[in-house]
Amino acid sequence: QVQLAESGGASVQAGGSLRLSCEASGPIGSGNCMGWFRQTPGKEREGVAAIYRGDRGIIPYYADSVKGRFTISQDNTNKKVMYLQMDTLKPEDTAMYYCALDRFSGCGSTWSTSRRFSFWGQGTQVTVSS
Repeated sequence: QVQLAESGGASVQAGGSLRLSCEASGPIGSGNCMGWFRQTPGKEREGVAAIYRGDRGIIPYYADSVKGRFTISQDNTNKKVMYLQMDTLKPEDTAMYYCALDRFSGCGSTWSTSRRFSFWGQGTQVTVSS
């Protein structure tokens, strides 16, 4: 069975940086979509970034709110490890961050749709203070 584990969340000042990691165990498939979502109390889970790795190479996707500040990547030697480099953090980035996996489909236009992802981590908290 697939399990996902996030790490790297912390409390930082605005303008700072963090790198989140997500490590998967079990069969993650090929041509899959791995994503980062975030959620604050009372709000829906929001897609932050996703990455496709398959026949078409590696393709990243980003929410407009994080473009130019966040970078999603996979480990060069271990495709089961995914990162989210977060720079120039803002207070509005404060949230619980989750990684997610769709084993069987590429990301495409629905990359930010949470219900398509079958596997989720427990989350890691990011708090950005002004």
